[in-house]
Amino acid sequence: MNRLSMLFKSTAVRLSALYMILFALCAAFLVFYVTALSERVLTQQTQEGLLQEVREVDGAYKSGGMNLLLSTMERRARAPGANLYVIASPSGEILAGNVASVQPGILGREGWTNEPFRYERYSGAGNERRHVAVAFLLKLDNGLHILVGRDLGEPARLRLLVRKALMVALAIMGGGALIIWFAIGRNALKRIDRVSAASKKIMAGDLSQRLPVSGSGDEFDRLSGSLNEMLGRIGKLNEGLRQVSDNIAHDLKTPLTRLRHKASEALDEDDAAKRRVALEGIIAESDQLIRTFNALLMISRVEAGSIAAELSDQDISAVAADSVELYEPVAEEAGLSLVSTIAPGLSVRGNRELIGQAIFNLLDNAIKYADGAEQPQIRISVTTRDGDVRLSVADNGQGIPSEQREEAVKRFVRLDESRSKPGTGLGLSLVEAVMALHGGRLELLATDESDADHPGLTATMVFPPRKA
Repeated sequence: MNRLSMLFKSTAVRLSALYMILFALCAAFLVFYVTALSERVLTQQTQEGLLQEVREVDGAYKSGGMNLLLSTMERRARAPGANLYVIASPSGEILAGNVASVQPGILGREGWTNEPFRYERYSGAGNERRHVAVAFLLKLDNGLHILVGRDLGEPARLRLLVRKALMVALAIMGGGALIIWFAIGRNALKRIDRVSAASKKIMAGDLSQRLPVSGSGDEFDRLSGSLNEMLGRIGKLNEGLRQVSDNIAHDLKTPLTRLRHKASEALDEDDAAKRRVALEGIIAESDQLIRTFNALLMISRVEAGSIAAELSDQDISAVAADSVELYEPVAEEAGLSLVSTIAPGLSVRGNRELIGQAIFNLLDNAIKYADGAEQPQIRISVTTRDGDVRLSVADNGQGIPSEQREEAVKRFVRLDESRSKPGTGLGLSLVEAVMALHGGRLELLATDESDADHPGLTATMVFPPRKA
């Protein structure tokens, strides 16, 4: 009973019930309309047939007198399914015809009877049967009255048959609609139950659960698909948080430990020069921690989409050129050559500050890891392909193995386990977050796969075409 109550509370069942009621009203209107239309058509055909009969009978009287009139009416009266034929005196007495009696007051009229009238007709055994008919009455010049009529039994039976057929069809359609209504309601309720069961598991902490999708592509599937995408996003964020928690012990606790150790040494140091050196080391460690937290805050802002409203058309060619000009001295100091191939006048919709920061991160990574090659080199290029704007930073260093590239963009992940090179492990994470905000993607590929020792790394920021 409870399940039936839930069924009637569901939106699908209520909508189905509303549609069924509207359908029933339309069908009932159709039944009465078709019945009335059929009756009107039959009445019109009957009147036209009777008028034709009257003209022929009147023509027989005018051309052959009473003898031809009597013979014509007798012949027509004996035909199968004959109409009503009556010759009556001026007083209303029936003189000839195939009718035994007529409702009083009818035979004294002329023209159409206003309403159907009762009459009695001779049966085959001489008995009389009561019927209802319509008729046209004609008064001859000798005072006699002629009645030509049509029994309404056959049109009434046809009208009743049409109405019964339509009612049966309506009942069948109504029953089918009720069955479909119930089936749709049950199916919707089952799907809602499955969604509810999956939701309870998700609320219990199992974020790997997903809402069921039937594959029909209806509104339930679209809603479940959107919620599943949201759950996937939440799961990804939770996984990132877990990884941050796992890595923070090493990547933040270690600098804090060093910071405390240097502060302790500075307190114990009597020599002013050594104390100054220790304090400068403390400041350097503090600056590194501040940079780490600033990078985390920027990633959080980007992933939260709080900068999305600040996007505008940017000349990425100019941004890349400025970055090259800024990093050329740094590359030369590290013994690297920085080569640029920048197509002029390319624009994207984005945030100049974030794009510039992402380029800085890629160049900084390339400078740190483009070593070991005979001629260390970094190439930055801005091109277009299939409508996308692609900004690439390529080096010929040791690169990143293909199986580790997905890990490389996660927060605090550093493939340099010895931590011999400076960094926070947040550079590529920030670049990926920036590209997600801009609706693009970050691609990591080997610069030269044929070089086993120094395949290098090409990091490409792919921006989608600008919308008109």
